[in-house]
Amino acid sequence: MSRIGRKPIPVPSGVDVQVSAENEVVVTGPRGTLTSTFDRDMALSRENGEILVSRPDDARQHRALHGLTRSLLNNMIVGVTDGYRKNLEIQGVGYRAAMDGQTLVLNVGYSHQVRMEPPPGISYALDGPTRLSVAGIDKQQVGEEAARIRRVRPPEPYKGKGIRYQGEVVRRKAGKAGKAK
Repeated sequence: MSRIGRKPIPVPSGVDVQVSAENEVVVTGPRGTLTSTFDRDMALSRENGEILVSRPDDARQHRALHGLTRSLLNNMIVGVTDGYRKNLEIQGVGYRAAMDGQTLVLNVGYSHQVRMEPPPGISYALDGPTRLSVAGIDKQQVGEEAARIRRVRPPEPYKGKGIRYQGEVVRRKAGKAGKAK
C-alpha cells in the first residue's frame, strides 16, 4: 500500500471541501477556490475532519494514482490556506527587476526590457532589485510561472549570470583559461 496515499489529509477550520460523484473536488478557503477532477477509481471519504483516499485494488495503475491523488488534494488544501511562493535571484552586473503596476520589468542583458504580465491568480513581489518572488494558491501554476521567468535568462555556467531559483547551485565551468594543454 502507498505510504503517502494512506496518510489522512487534515482539513483545517475555515476550509470547505466538496466532493461530487464524479470525483470533482472543490476546495474553498480563505485565499480562494481550487477545483480539480480526480480518477473515478480513487475513493475519497471524509471522516472526523480528515479526508482519506483509498484505492479499489493493487493494480499498477491504482497504486500509481493512490499517492498522486492524495498529494494533489493536500496541495489544494495547503494552497487555499497558506498559498505557495517561489523565490528567484537575479545575478549579473546591471541585471535587475522592477515593477510597473502589476507588470514585471526585467533588465537582463538584452537590448530591450522584458515585460511579463502575471496570469490570473499569480502575483509578483520584489525584495530589492535582484530578488523576486512568485506567489499564488495553485502550486503547479506558481512553479510554472517561476520557470517561465527563469527561462528569460537562465544562469550560464561560465560567470553564473542569469535568473536562478533561490538556493540553486549553478555548476561553473573553467572556460578558456582552465583548458588543459
